[in-house]
Amino acid sequence: MSNRLLRVNELLQREISAYLRKRHAAEAVAITISGVEITGDLREAKVYYSVLGGAEEAVRAGRWLRSKLTELRSMVAKNVVLRHVPLLTFHLDVSADRALRIEKLLDEIDHKGKPTA
Repeated sequence: MSNRLLRVNELLQREISAYLRKRHAAEAVAITISGVEITGDLREAKVYYSVLGGAEEAVRAGRWLRSKLTELRSMVAKNVVLRHVPLLTFHLDVSADRALRIEKLLDEIDHKGKPTA
């Protein structure tokens, strides 16, 4: 991935996250924008989010983010200088849950492998 795309990804992540914290603090308190992947032509961007809580909270947060889509796109148009305003799609980031589960499994293996004295 090019340096420019990485910078645009970071900028979009920072702007969307800051906007949600500033404008929708109460609703977005449990939502973290964990990353953005923009396409090479800068027309589409996948926004990854994680949520504190279970699956029900994640579904609710996804619905809420999609309801704020036009508002977020207009904010991006005002604050980020790009030729085209990218189409935003929201995706639940499950990498933290996966990493936690792998860490638990490794700990279990480690404890089973140790001899008891």
